[in-house]
Amino acid sequence: MATAAPLRTPIHLWIVAALALIWNGYGSVDYLMTKTRNIAWISQTPGVDPQVMLAWTDGFPLWANFGWGLGVWMGLVGSVLLVLRHRWAAPAFALSFIGAIVGLGYQMFGSPPPPPLDEGFFKMMPWIIIAVALASYAYARAADRKGILR
Repeated sequence: MATAAPLRTPIHLWIVAALALIWNGYGSVDYLMTKTRNIAWISQTPGVDPQVMLAWTDGFPLWANFGWGLGVWMGLVGSVLLVLRHRWAAPAFALSFIGAIVGLGYQMFGSPPPPPLDEGFFKMMPWIIIAVALASYAYARAADRKGILR
C-alpha cells in the first residue's frame, strides 16, 4: 500500500500568515491601547484630539464594542492558527469578518467618527479593514480545502 507524501507548505502561506500576524497584531494593540485609554497612543493619530476620540469610542453601544473586539481578537487568533496551519483558522477569520462588519458598520453608519477621521484615507480605512478580514477568511478557507491546513 502506498502512503501519501505529506503536502509541502507553500511559501505563500508563510507570507500571508506573516502579513496577517502583523496586520492583526497592530489591530490588537490599537484596540487594547484605545480601551485602556492610552493618551500617548491615541495622540499619535495626526490631527485627532485624544479626548474627542475617547468620547466617541466611549459612546459605542455594547454590541458595537463586542463586534470591534470580536473582529480584532479573532483576527489575531486566526493569524496564529494560520501560522500553525490549523484548520480552525478559517472559522476564526469568519468570526473576525463578522465582528468587523458589526463594529465598523456602527462606526461608519451609526456614529460617524470625529474630524479628521471622517475624511480621506481615514474614511476609507473601515472598508479596507473589512476587505482584509474577508480576504483572510477566503484565503484560510481555500487553504483548508486544498489540504494545506490540518
